[in-house]
Amino acid sequence: MGDHLEKDQHALLNEGEENEMEIFGYRTHGCRQTLCLAGSIFSFGILPWVFYWRPAWHVWANCVPCCLQEADVVLLRTTDEFKTYSWKKVKWICLSSLNSTFGLTPDHPLIADEEYIINRAIRKPDLKVRCIKVQKIRYVWNNLEEQFQKIGSLEDWLSSAKIHEKFGSGLTGEEQEIRRLICGPNTIDVEITPVWKLLIKEVLNPFYIFQLFSVCLWFNEDYKEYALAIIIMSAISIAFTVYDLREQSVKLHNLVESHNCIPVSVCGRKAGVQELESRLLVPGDLLILTGNKVQMPCDAVLIDGSCVVDEGMLTGESIPVTKMPLPKMDSSVPWKTQSEADYKRHVLFCGTEVIQAKAASSGMVRAVVLQTGFNTAKGDLVRSILYPKPMNFKLYRDAISFLLCLVGTATIGMIYTLCVFVLSKEPLEEVVKKALDVITIAVPPALPAALTTGIIYAQKRLKKKGIFCISPQRINVCGQLNLVCFDKTGTLTRDGLDLWGVVPCDGNGFQEVHSFASGKALPWGPLCAAMASCHSLILLDGTIQGDPLDLKMFEATTWEMAISGDDFHLKGVPAQALVVKPCSTASQVPVEGIAILHQFPFSSALQRMTVIVQEMGGGRLVFMKGAPERVGSFCQPETVPTSFVSELQIYTTQGFRVIALAYKKLDDDSHTTAWTREEVESNLIFLGLLILENRLKEETKPVLEELISARIRTVMITGDNLQTAITVARKSGMVSESQKIILIEANETTGSSSAAISWKSVEEKKHIPYGNQDNYINIREEVSDNGRERSYHFALSGKSFHVISQHFSSLLPKILINGTVFARMSPGQKSNLVEEFQKLDYFVGMCGDGANDCGALKMAHVGISLSEQEASVASPFTSKTPNIECVPHLIKEGRAALVTSFCMFKYMALYSMIQYVGVLLLYWETNSLSNYQFLFQDLAITTLIGVTMNLSGAYPKLVPFRPAGRLISPPVLLSVIFNILLSLAMHIVGFLLVQRQPWYSMEMHSACTVKNESLLIYPTAPESNGTNSAFTSFENTTIWFLGTINCIIVALIFSKGKPFRQPTYTNYVFVLLLIVQLGVCLFILFADIPDLYRRFDLVCTPVLWRVYIIVMLSFNFIVSLIVEEAIIENRALWMIIKRCCGYHSKSQYRIWQRDLANDPSWPPINQTSYSDMPGCGSGVSYSNPVFESNEEQL
Repeated sequence: MGDHLEKDQHALLNEGEENEMEIFGYRTHGCRQTLCLAGSIFSFGILPWVFYWRPAWHVWANCVPCCLQEADVVLLRTTDEFKTYSWKKVKWICLSSLNSTFGLTPDHPLIADEEYIINRAIRKPDLKVRCIKVQKIRYVWNNLEEQFQKIGSLEDWLSSAKIHEKFGSGLTGEEQEIRRLICGPNTIDVEITPVWKLLIKEVLNPFYIFQLFSVCLWFNEDYKEYALAIIIMSAISIAFTVYDLREQSVKLHNLVESHNCIPVSVCGRKAGVQELESRLLVPGDLLILTGNKVQMPCDAVLIDGSCVVDEGMLTGESIPVTKMPLPKMDSSVPWKTQSEADYKRHVLFCGTEVIQAKAASSGMVRAVVLQTGFNTAKGDLVRSILYPKPMNFKLYRDAISFLLCLVGTATIGMIYTLCVFVLSKEPLEEVVKKALDVITIAVPPALPAALTTGIIYAQKRLKKKGIFCISPQRINVCGQLNLVCFDKTGTLTRDGLDLWGVVPCDGNGFQEVHSFASGKALPWGPLCAAMASCHSLILLDGTIQGDPLDLKMFEATTWEMAISGDDFHLKGVPAQALVVKPCSTASQVPVEGIAILHQFPFSSALQRMTVIVQEMGGGRLVFMKGAPERVGSFCQPETVPTSFVSELQIYTTQGFRVIALAYKKLDDDSHTTAWTREEVESNLIFLGLLILENRLKEETKPVLEELISARIRTVMITGDNLQTAITVARKSGMVSESQKIILIEANETTGSSSAAISWKSVEEKKHIPYGNQDNYINIREEVSDNGRERSYHFALSGKSFHVISQHFSSLLPKILINGTVFARMSPGQKSNLVEEFQKLDYFVGMCGDGANDCGALKMAHVGISLSEQEASVASPFTSKTPNIECVPHLIKEGRAALVTSFCMFKYMALYSMIQYVGVLLLYWETNSLSNYQFLFQDLAITTLIGVTMNLSGAYPKLVPFRPAGRLISPPVLLSVIFNILLSLAMHIVGFLLVQRQPWYSMEMHSACTVKNESLLIYPTAPESNGTNSAFTSFENTTIWFLGTINCIIVALIFSKGKPFRQPTYTNYVFVLLLIVQLGVCLFILFADIPDLYRRFDLVCTPVLWRVYIIVMLSFNFIVSLIVEEAIIENRALWMIIKRCCGYHSKSQYRIWQRDLANDPSWPPINQTSYSDMPGCGSGVSYSNPVFESNEEQL
């Protein structure tokens, strides 16, 4: 329903964006609503419960389709593979209240200009706006374009001139009022979800509803002991889940709480500057930034003055960033694309901290509000946490199939029960009870509690290792990881950079390296002056702050920093300028100091920064610092040494970070603002190279070696330089010395030439060997020595990744199969890369330490944060130990938890089927198990086993294969089916054999020897000896003993040890429990205690028959153990079967690996391809749902 739609009834919301949705228009129908209300009453609440889980059904039942313009309800469906439905009511915003405030009328000039979405949304003449709120974002109905559009942001088409002209003087009070009503408050509201709401949501889970049904039935049958046990276990399970969700809610609320009440100064067009609360801000407001240490409550574009901002919330690194004002240009080009430099250098993002605001000629630092509320950078981060992409882990889908199979089995049992008891002319009430009993026997109500127990134990073990988890269900997913992405800086390497040395340059080429380790000061000269002044450091409260690289460089000069006071008089130098001076101990420095007049800040797009300085008692100079290749291109060719490339390669291949420095003298004394960047950055003189070292963390190499030996792919995603990243990959062992790296460079379409991609091998110089080279980066189904020798890795930058995604999408999967180093990646590109890996059916883990990794941490199947900041809120796992040792720990625990879940599913299935088979056999005789017999099996045996079986910890070694990821896989199915058939056969043999015994009699309820006459029980006087003749029979006794002891046997057989869990014998509690349970059962079997037999409704049988029962159980145990160990757990046998059957994994990455292994032309080395060449275009080469893996892991 809903597929055959009128054109006007269906549209796309957020087209082309990550949160794209389909939207359908509906109108409520009175008659339908009445019928649904009646249905809800007569179904005793079942219908509303169904509608709760199926929102689309709710809309289809209550409403009729209509065009979106007339809709009062909209149905939303995500366009991803999950097709998740939700519905929203269309609400009205009335502007008529403003009529009395300032006389707003339909023809008022403020709402006449239909250039802006806000004005297009106002319906005239009644001055109303239709809106919906989806995932915290408000959308209004655009009457002109007849579609819902996002509100709360300035339009992207605005040019810089338009922003200066329209918003440069602020908004009038009337405009602010209109915008406040339509856009809503500037708040990031994350309410702490009340416990009762979380509780209701959890309790409405279908399985808990089934438990409620079971408990009610058991109370009716006076089976209250186990009913109470299930209630207690379920209550603990629910409480645990609710506590976790509540903790997340509180944590997120605390993160954003302070955002909503920041005092701000806003300049109005008529009202002037006034103090407001930040929640009253609207897009287009003119913010006046005053003072230091100001939290940004919104996204704003700087139009006057400059700011130093701490963007730690976005980048993960608390490095001050200088923001420059948006220049006013005559062009009508949108302001974001008017310059080659990144537009973000003009934007102050919400959640970041303005450390310092520097006024320009106007005397004020002014910024125009761009986005408010959840539209902001911080709002987007919070929304990604509130509305994560659903996780479609196959284990959970298989669990539903597993339960449906049990329901199907129960249905067959119900039909059988009805037939047997109706033919036996039993009372109707008894027939219904017995039939319903079958459902509670076949579908184990204790399953959720047992599974939750396993997750709780795993969570506790992780906590002991300093790994905290806010999404416990993801622990199982950790067991399937086969690719882990790592951030570099702060994750694989140490946070800071150490200054190793400087290589000066003169007319004859490079000179000897000046090492700072010797403690010898760098001699005075332009190079020393450049190091002292070419930086973006600031002096705040007497402390020097800024980029660690700049800080190390400045500290190496031993100079000091100060702010020029009012008494400072030097031509062209403004008051409050930054001045660097040689320290008092420095000798032979001919200048008193250097004043920094103007900065052209560093930009990753431009890869350089430049400063204009004034020497005290000297002239003006220009200094530039940046990527060596870029700096060299701005220098006079004759000043760049001929050995420049080779010298640079010497250091970059050893993993050093290399920065080049250059300078020139300025002859002109004109004001610094008169200079353009192009004029300043020309004809420079090359000064030399600054060498910095980024050391690996001690734990990095052994951890990566452990992962690689376990055939888990490791990938580096970093914002750092490509060459440095390649070297770190080499040094860390991510790429071994025997493997080659192929550098991929892709360039956008320029002029007449189409987009191009080139491949070249990176020649590496041999350094210290890195231990064991036997690694498996190229995971194949069978890795041969020849394949290992041919292994290679691709390395590329974020720019190349973007071009490949746009113009060479058919090559992307081929590149990703062997892509290992991804450098200069933006936060968005990190998320995209993780998603692309998921499309290839990898189970992806992401380990990072900063908020710039938040998107990738959230997108990955498993995100591991090494930070306690925002990243830890976005990430399911947070490690208190700031290194990657947590990754193998997590994978080991994940594998153990996954195997435990499988053991529990299998055990619960067998326990249910054992009881089910036994009860159905007894039903044939219109008999059953008594309440105490059920209670002993359910509580004393199964519940205790369910609680203790999960206690086994993870195996300490990572093996080079993963546990099965699916319940519906041949080994698991074979194991369950074989054991069910074996148990069925044993029960049937016991049931039939007992009836053929010479001592068997329907009249006599005991067959003990003459010595045990006191145990003789006759049916003629059941009340006198306290037995219940409805249950006591030889069949009942035989079936109960067989079933009860079989439950213990199955628990031992299904409790797996190596290679994913500790051996079973190390789980002392579990082993002791099995011994005690078996001992109790054998005691009851052989004890001959009349009161005990009466209590359990058992009858006495000859000792020989009891021995027969033990023989049957022993045979069952031996056969089951042999089959389980020799066939089910025999991985080599399953590999042979796969090979004989010609089975190949259907995972996308396996398919591509096989194709590429047979392609002699791959990889193309030293070649260039163009997007207009055949086979290199953007054809769709693969399409597979994210978060799925079709691989059958055996």
